[in-house]
Amino acid sequence: MDLSPGQLKAVFVVVVVVLASLGYWLIWPKVDHPHAAPQAAVSQSPPASGSAPASAPASAPGTPASQATASPAASGNVNIYSWLPFTQQGLAAAAAVTVKFLSEYNTYSYTESADAYVASMNGLITPQLATTLRDSYASPGVAKLRVDQKQVATGTAAIDSLRAFGPSSLTFVVTGTQHLVTSGGTSNGSAQYAITVTGSGTSWQVDNIELSTVGQS
Repeated sequence: MDLSPGQLKAVFVVVVVVLASLGYWLIWPKVDHPHAAPQAAVSQSPPASGSAPASAPASAPGTPASQATASPAASGNVNIYSWLPFTQQGLAAAAAVTVKFLSEYNTYSYTESADAYVASMNGLITPQLATTLRDSYASPGVAKLRVDQKQVATGTAAIDSLRAFGPSSLTFVVTGTQHLVTSGGTSNGSAQYAITVTGSGTSWQVDNIELSTVGQS
């Protein structure tokens, strides 16, 4: 379904609001990572027992009660995914790939080769991004520092928001955290990235990663 630029903008605003209300159950997949800390389940407490429901406001004179409640009932049946170029399942799959990728991106060891580092992301990234990451990891200055300091890093990730979407791409804003152990001690750090995945249905791969502030005024 092709939408005009104005329609895309309106739909994007609606989906961001609705996604926020859906909560982490939709875009917070559990990451199966051997070095990452387990994600805590988010629970929601039930309402206190014995609470009395709020009284409905009286209808205006001459207005049937059924008409007074028709609008809220109708609005609750809106399926926003019918307006979007992806399904709920597709969005969840793209989010899962994004979180898994950033966790692996921030996980490495000084004993690990560039090929081994990129192999941990097989199936999660496009061939073009695999080449870029392999070259970056093997960069002489970066590699020497990693070995000299005996760096061992473990990463985790969490999605903050959906920044943009199109018929075959989604861009998430994601916070990546890293626990770094070196010969000089340990440290923890975090950074926010804009990560773009490409694909369709429930099949997605990361095509680009950059700091979230890049290109933002």
